[in-house]
Formats: sequence, C-alpha cells, structure tokens
Amino acid sequence: MKMIFRLLLILIISALTFSCAEKKIQSNSEEKADSLLALMTLREKIGQLTLYTSDWDVTGPTMRKGYQNDIKNGDVGAIFNAIGSAYTRQLQELAVENTRLKIPLLFGYDVIHGHRTIFPIPLAESCSWDLELMQRSARIAAEEATAEGLHWTFAPMVDIARDPRWGRVMEGAGEDTYLGSQIAAARVKGFQGENLNDINTMLACVKHFAAYGAAQAGRDYHTVDMSDRVLRETYLPPYKAALDAGAATVMTSFNEIHGEPASGSQYLLTDILRKEWGFDGFVVTDYTSIMEMLYHGVVADTTAAAALAINAGVDMDMQAGFFQDKLEQLVKEGKVSEARINEAAKRILKLKFDLGLFDDPYKYCDTAREKAVVMNEKFLIEAKENAKRSIVLLKNQDKVLPINKNIKTLAVVGPMAHARKDLIGSWSAAGDWKKAVTLLEGIQQTVSPSTKVLYAKGSPLMADSTQYFADAIAKAKQAEAIVLAVGEASWMSGEAASRTNIQLPLIQKKLMEEILKLNKPTVLIVMNGRPLDLSFEDKHFKAILETWFLGTQAGPAIAEVLFGDYNPSGKLTMTFPRSLGQVPIYYSMKNTGRPYESDPNNKYVSKYIDESNYPLYPFGHGLSYTSFSYTKPFLDKTVISPKDTLTVTCTITNIGDRPGEEIVQLYLRDLVGSVTRPIKELKGFKKVNLAVGESKVVSFKVTVEDLKFYTKEMKFSYEPGDFEVFVGGDSNTQNKILFSLKTD
Repeated sequence: MKMIFRLLLILIISALTFSCAEKKIQSNSEEKADSLLALMTLREKIGQLTLYTSDWDVTGPTMRKGYQNDIKNGDVGAIFNAIGSAYTRQLQELAVENTRLKIPLLFGYDVIHGHRTIFPIPLAESCSWDLELMQRSARIAAEEATAEGLHWTFAPMVDIARDPRWGRVMEGAGEDTYLGSQIAAARVKGFQGENLNDINTMLACVKHFAAYGAAQAGRDYHTVDMSDRVLRETYLPPYKAALDAGAATVMTSFNEIHGEPASGSQYLLTDILRKEWGFDGFVVTDYTSIMEMLYHGVVADTTAAAALAINAGVDMDMQAGFFQDKLEQLVKEGKVSEARINEAAKRILKLKFDLGLFDDPYKYCDTAREKAVVMNEKFLIEAKENAKRSIVLLKNQDKVLPINKNIKTLAVVGPMAHARKDLIGSWSAAGDWKKAVTLLEGIQQTVSPSTKVLYAKGSPLMADSTQYFADAIAKAKQAEAIVLAVGEASWMSGEAASRTNIQLPLIQKKLMEEILKLNKPTVLIVMNGRPLDLSFEDKHFKAILETWFLGTQAGPAIAEVLFGDYNPSGKLTMTFPRSLGQVPIYYSMKNTGRPYESDPNNKYVSKYIDESNYPLYPFGHGLSYTSFSYTKPFLDKTVISPKDTLTVTCTITNIGDRPGEEIVQLYLRDLVGSVTRPIKELKGFKKVNLAVGESKVVSFKVTVEDLKFYTKEMKFSYEPGDFEVFVGGDSNTQNKILFSLKTD
C-alpha cells in the first residue's frame, strides 16, 4: 500500500506541475496551490508558515542545531541567510528528498543595495533621482543573488524617514512621500523583472509595514504614534506604490502603531493591506517580532502571541518558531481556524509555483552560472556609474572643484581616505569589502602620471588620539591642494545604530582644524549613512562633497567627480539640519498660526531664539560645476476644472562653462483646505542635460490627482481653491505662479 500511495502521489504532483500537452491543460499557480493544499496535513501546512535562519561561521555555512531535522520533517518552508548555489542545493535536497510531498524551500536574504557587487546605500542612490538607474541596480542585485541560490530579497525598504538619528535612514529613499513612492516601484520592478518564473528574478519584500521610519526620538524599534491622517498621507503611499508595482511579499515592522505592535495589527495587515488594497501575496514578520509582542505587553504568553499574529494577518513567522510550536494546538482549541492556516499556506505555495520551484527545485543552484554572473565587468561598470550619480556637491565656493588632474602634488588625508572596509556600508549583504576600491586608489588611478599623491591617515575614526596628526600635516604642507576624507564608520548607521549626536567624531573635527590652519585649497569629502550636522564644516570649508557609502566602486566614482570627468548632479533626498535641535526637520512641514518672519524684534512667532528655522542644506539641494537659470513657470491655463490637465512649462538654461545635468523639481501648495496643508509638496521631477549655453523647455502635467488629500471627513479627494506651483532646483525655490481649481 505504501508503494501504491507513493506512486499515486508522484503522479498527482506531476499533474500539478507540468502541462498536459494532450489535453492542452495549463493550470495556474493558484489552482496548483489549491490542489497541493488538499493533500497536506495541518502540520505540513504550518511548516510552510515557518522561516528560520542559517548560521555562518569562518569556514563556511552551517545550520543551527536541529534545523536540518526541521527541514527533513517538513516543519520549515523557508530559510534565510543561506547563500551559494552549492549550499542552497544541499539544503533544498534535504527538503525535496526527505519530505512526503517534496515541497521545495524558499531561500531569502537581505539583498539591500547589491549582492556581491555593492552599489551605493539606498539613501545615497536615491540622491540620483534616477529611477531607471535604481531599477537597474536592483536588477543586477537579483542577477547575482539568484545565481547564488536565492529566491527572495527582504527589500526594498520604503519607510519614510525624517529623523537622521535613526540609523536605518540609510536603507530608504529619504523624507518625501512622492519620490519615495516612485523609487519603491522602481526597485520592485528591478528585483522581480518581467516574469517571476525567469531564472534571474526574485521575490521582492516591501518593508517595514508600517511607519517604522517614524520611531520616536529616532531610536530604533521604538514606538510610533501618529494620526490616521498622517499615516495615510505621508507613510502608507510608498508601500502601496510597491504593491502596485507587483511586490510579492510584505514584511511587518518592529514598532507599535495605534497602540498595537505591527505584527499583531489587524488594522494594518487585514483591513488596509488585504481589504482596502487587495494584496494577495504573503506577509512575513521581521526577525522574532512575534516573540517581541510579549515585551510590548499585548500578550501574556507565546501561545497568545502566535494566535494574535496569525489572526491579524501574518502568514509567515520569521525566526520566533511560535507558529511551528503553537498553531497546531490553537487550531484544535478553535482559537485559530484551519481556513486561516490554509489561506496563509496557499499564498506561500503559490509564489513557489510562480518561481518555478516545483518544476525544478534546483533551478537557482547552478554553480557555473554563479561563477559567470557574480561581479562581472559589466556590473562593476554599472556600480561606478551609479556611485558617481549618487554624489551630492554640497558646497563649491570659489570653484575649488574640480581639481586639475595635472596638479603637481596632492595630499589625500583622513580616516576615510583608505578605509576599504567602510566603503560598502551597512547592510552590504554578501559583499566583500576587500574588493572595494578606496578613495586613495581611485585618485591614484585618475590623476596624471606626473602627479605626486601623498597619503596620510590623519586621525583614527573615533579614538581621541593625535598620533597621526604630524604625518598628515607634514604631507599636507608639501601639497598644492588637499583632499580630506572624513565620516562615519559603516557600523554607525543601519539597524540598531541610532545616534543622539549627528556630528562627525570629535577627533576628526580636531584634524580638520589642523588642516585648515595650513590655508590651502581643501576639498572635504564626507562618507556617511545619514544626514549629519555639518555646520562647522560648512562654515570653514569652501568645497564639500557628500559621497555617502558608495559601494564597491566608490573610489573611482569619487575621483571622476573630484577631477571633473563627471559633473556632479545628485540632489539630497533628506534635509540636513543646522543642529540636532531642529530635528525633525523636513521641507513639507505645515505652516503655523504664527509663521516665521525675519524681523528679529518680533519674538512671538514660531522660531528658535538660538538658531535659524532654515536647514543647512534643504531637500533637493545639490550643486553642479556649472550653473542653471530658470524662467518663471508658464501655465497653459490659470483656471482648471476637475477634468482638465494643466501644463506647466519652464525654460532651463545652462549659464555656466561646462555641460551639466539638472534635476528640475515641481512643487505644489494648496493655499486653503478644509484641513491644514503642507507649505510645499513634490509632485514631479525631470532630469535635463544641457550643453554650455543651451536652453530646454521642461514641461509637467498636473491633474486633480495631484491635488488630492485626506479632507476633513477623511475622504481622499480634491477641493476647489487656489494653488501655487513652483519649479526650481531645490525645495527652497520661490519660482512660482498661481492657478485655481473650479468645480462649478
């Protein structure tokens, strides 16, 4: 009987996974998942809902004790932190060769900004404002990751973040809802490609749902507390944009919101995600976040935590193991329905079918493909292109930049000048920092053969020691110009890397003071994972380049900008404050009943007594080696109806002496609403390349969709009235014109 059952089972599964040419039957993934689900026991279904990590040690990958048995027993449906085509094949064989139904594993990993070829951190990359560029980098990451056996990335992170103290700002696209939504969609399309069944595509996982970027005091894992209006207008749209782009999975966030941990929030996971948005993929928790609900204080024990999470809408438990341990008993007790288990398991099985894992569980386990794909020359070229477009020129007084390649002697000084390990930044996946090209190396490769490059470390990154000062000063004295590279260590941003002081470390500031005493042309290069308080640096240095952590090809990319081979075009996607006391500070704030005015004698307005209201560098700021002029915006009509499309045009001219690229930004302001409205909101942007003296007309289309907001009645709609439209090079622009929306 056992042999007969086994033969029958093989025939059934074959029928599920292969098309029948004779009968011309092609089952879709949902039908296949339903058919397979009907064969499964409750325990096997629960196994699909469980995700565990693989551990790695210095000699290679290993599994934690007992996980092999979980796989063999069908008690785990997915594994993360296991990479490499050979290793993932070994684990896949444990599942396929030992389990009753031969259901393949899903392999996931944090592929955040590249896999082996590391691209700029996402915050840096967002400063390119180049959606195609970001889609390509995600595509390359998927190419490499899938070649190493992976099916699923825990990206993109689309949390809107307006507090630079929060270390995870480096993973996202900054402070703006509109731009963040555009970037979220681009990254999803890059990871998932055209067809999930293709060998080089992987499941995207939009995270962290929801509003994780608004953690109080910028402290990781902390509470989030906001109105439903703010949640829906500011924080939810990027998640929705990612899902509209086809994101297959969603990850819950660590924070609580509205008094509920996100992993136990029916409002987020069922009411909004499923019922309002119609999401049909699966929801996975963040690492152990079901267990963490005990510490939040909303459940008394592990059983209650498992019940709360599954009933709220979680489909897969990452690492806590509560679903594996508790769901079977909860179903028997009637506290969780088997229908809910079926629903979750079906969603996971469907995506495994979509990926083609039932047709060939080992399709991603090709060692020859891995060798050919990973870190190939084409990807390295793209990484450099991406990196140089992510650089933001913050300041360039007296045209200190670019530096002449034929300079006789150049001093390259600072703790970040040759800091190879930090270049790839936090969340650098399987990236090998030893393969990163440093700033010093990039400069040496770029300058003329006759240029003498003098290197000195200058100072430690953090430690209060002046032991390297003398060497740095001596070499800087010999040079015609100095490149001073400072910043954060890579570990100072990312998860669990919140800071209360967002200035550069004190020892680096002491080094700056010594270099400044030499009174030589000096370019300050800042490498970091968050906006910093650069007030001191802005006051004392004439040229400042914000380079972030640019990845594997950081050095050559920065060098191309330093010596003018590439004219910088990046623009900030997060505001840089003048001091921490201004935080949170972002361009789309609302007005007050006592708005700021410049009259120093009027104390009773919304301002500080010891600091300006204005940021050091606003959202959208970024200079070029050339200059651009803007005409006043022109409207094809000044009054529109809800059915009309308003065309906004503006002529941009390169009035400098170099070709350059400008990111033209369109902002709107609703002057009167049933509820208060932001002073400006980004609603469009375009990149334009201009030769010296060249002019181009840039046009934007505005419809009532751009004017909608959550009204007093919490209806997402538009209201008649007057609006200002701004066109300029950053969010501070006052280049504006008025139009009206009439509904009569």
